[in-house]
Amino acid sequence: MKKMNIGMIGAGFMGKAHALSYAAMPMFFWPAPAIPVRKMVADVNEKAAKDAAERLGFESYTSDWRKMIENPDIDLIDIVTPNDSHAEIAIAAARAGKHIICEKPLARDAAEAKTMLDAVKASGVKHMVAFNYRRTPAVALAKKYIEEGSLGKILNFRGTYLQDWSADPNSPLSWRFQKKIAGSGALGDIGTHVIDFARYLVGEISEVMASTKTWIPERPTQSGGVDKLGTVKAAENVEKKAVDVDDEFISLIKFENGAIGSIEATRNGWGRNNFLTFEIHGEKGSLYFNYERRDELQVCFADDPEDRRGFRTIYTGPAHPYGEGLWPIPALGIGYGETKIIEIYDFVKSIVNDTEVSPDFNDGYQIALISDAILASAEQKQWVKVEEKSLIKTV
Repeated sequence: MKKMNIGMIGAGFMGKAHALSYAAMPMFFWPAPAIPVRKMVADVNEKAAKDAAERLGFESYTSDWRKMIENPDIDLIDIVTPNDSHAEIAIAAARAGKHIICEKPLARDAAEAKTMLDAVKASGVKHMVAFNYRRTPAVALAKKYIEEGSLGKILNFRGTYLQDWSADPNSPLSWRFQKKIAGSGALGDIGTHVIDFARYLVGEISEVMASTKTWIPERPTQSGGVDKLGTVKAAENVEKKAVDVDDEFISLIKFENGAIGSIEATRNGWGRNNFLTFEIHGEKGSLYFNYERRDELQVCFADDPEDRRGFRTIYTGPAHPYGEGLWPIPALGIGYGETKIIEIYDFVKSIVNDTEVSPDFNDGYQIALISDAILASAEQKQWVKVEEKSLIKTV
């Protein structure tokens, strides 16, 4: 069976999720389109890289990601680094003829994302942006119902992503709170997942009207670059520095197909852990999904008998998307790791079979255009059309 040598750049918690996916993918989807070989991992220094190789099962390691890209044995470059390094790595990988999967958001803004898209188009390599939540079987099932016409014409989309990991002002100033590294705050970090759902399920967004807020204007500095996502608290009397990204945003949206809706995200919502939801209303029915109950899709169809009409629960399993490769009993439990396994399976299959990848860097660029328009709308306090001329530098 064909093997595919993987070079992964970055070894934090997301690197762990990706490494697990390469190891487990053939176990879930057999015969696998190819066997991923964890060939080389790169991290910030030799010690960290060596530890990552031992911990994540890679054959070799380096502290210089450029050496990985120059290595002719590497087939696929996996980018799981902070946002400010995505473009440089991806462009170099594309020029070297490597296939690329890059964590979201694709870039800090649309202009940067466009340079990445241009590079992969010029080289002809396969490219994916890692919006893995759309690989959740219940989300794919929602897509199936919509494409089959079960909901009829789509009227409305409501999406949220609410978390509380940064609600404590003593959570350190990680790179996610720094515009020069992250590009934006809750918008790029988690809001882009909701934007991806909206585009995937309903269609292209044409116009936005948004508001943003930074609730905690400064945070304690942290030693080291490891991102603990709110699991550590700063000691007393630690120096504080400014937060220059959004903690929360909310936006009205218009779709090209005439549907309307809203998107909101916050990392300051006490009691919300990973509250990623969408509710979609069509002329013939409605859908509701909450990632915290990710085996479930709530459905209601207009042609249900009047005395039985209301939301009912479908528990995803073997009869639903990706069910043939996952667990054999509905509602047995799909986790975050499984969505990553499915993501890697789909990407490797696309490379081997030379088929279309989704979401790819074009999707990442379109989401960046929408994100830039949201920031522009919040600044201008008016509706902003999603198009290249709406791009404004907010640094």
